[in-house]
Amino acid sequence: MNEDELLQVYGLEPHKKHRELIRQLLKQEMHHREAEDHEVLKLLCIMLFAIGNVEDTELIWQAKRKNQDTVSYIDVQLLCGAGFDATIVYLEKKGGEQAHNQVLYLKNCEPYDFVDFSKDEWFSGYKAYYGI
Repeated sequence: MNEDELLQVYGLEPHKKHRELIRQLLKQEMHHREAEDHEVLKLLCIMLFAIGNVEDTELIWQAKRKNQDTVSYIDVQLLCGAGFDATIVYLEKKGGEQAHNQVLYLKNCEPYDFVDFSKDEWFSGYKAYYGI
């Protein structure tokens, strides 16, 4: 599916019942090595951000870390659809190397990228970007 099809089927703010399917689509897109355009990857991350399930932070992190381009292309704020503090608490409780690395990354970004962070404001920016 391309961006337009995804937006037509799920909308930018999909219903939670579509979460697992969106997660599967994101996993497929992450393994699509020939993709030079990461718009679909980013859109799927935005959709999971909108749903706001804290567990999705790990999958979005993996998408962000897919390659050198996606590190900067996928906004760090997308890791915190459940909120910055809730995401840190979740990752610290979860433990493990990936969670630890993600916590360090988020804490390093906090003074720059999470000053007065508002999920609604970030989502409004995505709505404007997609003309919604």
